[in-house]
Parts: sequence; C-alpha cells; structure tokens
Amino acid sequence: MTTNISMLAVDLSKGSFQVCAVGSDGTVLYNRALSRARFSALLADQPACIVAMEACATSHHWGRVAQKNGHEVRIVPAVYVKPFVKRQKNDRADAEAIAEAASRPAMRFVAVKSAETQGRAVAFRTHQCLVRQRTQLINALRGHLAEFGVVAPKGPANLKVLEEALADETGDLPAEVRAMGAIYLDQIARLTDVIERLGDELEAASRTDADLQRLCTIPGIGPVTAGAVAAFAPELDTFDSGRNFAAWLGLVPRQRSTGGKARLGSVSKMGQTDIRRLLIVGAMSVIRWVVRKGGSANRWLANLVARKPKMVAAVALANKMARTIWAVTTKQENYRMA
Repeated sequence: MTTNISMLAVDLSKGSFQVCAVGSDGTVLYNRALSRARFSALLADQPACIVAMEACATSHHWGRVAQKNGHEVRIVPAVYVKPFVKRQKNDRADAEAIAEAASRPAMRFVAVKSAETQGRAVAFRTHQCLVRQRTQLINALRGHLAEFGVVAPKGPANLKVLEEALADETGDLPAEVRAMGAIYLDQIARLTDVIERLGDELEAASRTDADLQRLCTIPGIGPVTAGAVAAFAPELDTFDSGRNFAAWLGLVPRQRSTGGKARLGSVSKMGQTDIRRLLIVGAMSVIRWVVRKGGSANRWLANLVARKPKMVAAVALANKMARTIWAVTTKQENYRMA
C-alpha cells in the first residue's frame, strides 16, 4: 500500500490484473501484475484514489467494488484508450495507456452500472438470444424440408406449414426426416414458451414502472424497447440534449469534414447497438403503417416517407425517437404529438 498514489490504472483480465500506480505529479510509481485476490485486497487497503479501467465485461463489477471502498471510478471506452498505447501492445503498455487516457481533462467516461441495471440487461439479452436461437432452428428446418419440395415463407407465423407437412403421412417425406423434424418442432416449442414468458415479464414491468410506461407512449416503442433503454442507457440527465443521446446511440452521420467543408456519411454506429437496432425496427413498423394508411397526421413524417427510401426514413425517425426518449424522460411527461 502506498499513500501518495493518486490513480490506479488497471488492465482487467480474468485472473491476472496489470496495475499501474500513478503519483500526484503524474510519475509511474509501479506497474506490476496482481492476482485476483491481491487486486481485491489492494482496493480494500489503498486510501481513496482514482481507479481507472477500460470498459469491458467485468469493469462494472470492479467499479462497484472500488466504489464500495471509497474510490473514484473512471471507466474509459476502449476506443479512447487505444491512441495512448505506445508502440507494442502488452499489459504494461495498456495499463499506462489507461492511466494517460483517464488523466485527460476532456475525456469522457462510462457511468458505473448498478447490479440491478445489469440484471435487467441480462434478462433482455437472454430474451434476444432465445429469439435468435428459435429463428436459427426455424430456418434450419425450412432449409431441410425445402430439399424435399416443402417450401414455407420466413417467420414463426408460417411454422404451421412445416408442421402440416411433417404430420402428413401420405406425403413423400422419409421417416427419418419426419423424426428429425419432430425434434426441431419440439425445441422450437420449448423456446417459444420461454420467449413468451420473458416477453410477458417485460410487458408486466412496463405496466408497473412509470418510466417504462412513459416511454411506451412514444409511437414505435413497446415494452421490449423501453426495457432495453432502461437496461443499457445511463441516466439520461447526464446528456445535455436529446441530440447528444442520439449521438451516443450512433444515430448521427459519420463525419469526414476538413478544411471547413462538411462531409457527412452514413450513421456512425458508434453507440449502443441493442437500443439503436430496436429503435430502427420500431421506426420501420411506424413507416409501414404510414404507407398502408396512405399518409400520417404527422406532416414531417409524411413528407419524409414521400421523399426518402424506407430505410433512410427509418433511421431519421429513429433519431427523432431517441431525442423524444430523452425529452419525455428528463421532463417526466408523456409523449404528445406536435
């Protein structure tokens, strides 16, 4: 334990932690590897200082441990640490780079998530993982049966076509194919039961939580998207404006500007993937509804759909939905159509 340490920069791993201790004048006091137990003991014994680490799978856990021991936690996004790595990449160089990045006055940090917030994220990602697995099984079954002339459209709604083909004993399907198909259908049915149960839990949470209810008043946002915002987004009060929140989600153009000339490309995709994807999906559902109805009371949206391709319009609408999420959350008001 050293009393004149002002920052501990840590390159996290599963069992070995590279710790770079920095003094108040910026000099490196030591840079050595510690075991998991010794690193935990260091956080408990070290007087309060800044603990800096790179954003990764375990950074929020160790951030909470450091906060419990009175330390100030600075979690730096990995993309902001990379420019400070000197020459070869190794654990010592990474720890020094984290210390350098965390000491920059204009650096942006990741807020430490609570265990409850990460628990909601686990529930959401479990739901999405099971949906992907079910889609994989359905597509595999569609592909196998297509080899025998049984063709069905995509999606769980058309699974009945495959079920009927497998159940038809007068058909040309071999017995082995029917047996394998039954295994597929059994696994799909089990996944569907769990997916529906998790979906019901997400919907029940949106009915009891005032913040989630408020988000669900926005067109194109349902219980799943609202739950994703609650699970993955930091406190929206930390953003100065809705535009900053949309930029955090990666829903703003990628800039390649220089010499006073503004060059804007496609969306940056530099932010939170889950929320961005769900917002675009929700925006596309709103646009499909507008196209079917032949127009919308929202003049901005009607003009956008009339002028732009659907996907371009969906991304623009998703950007607006992100700014609306920030507005209704920070102002504690339900959505009102302008």
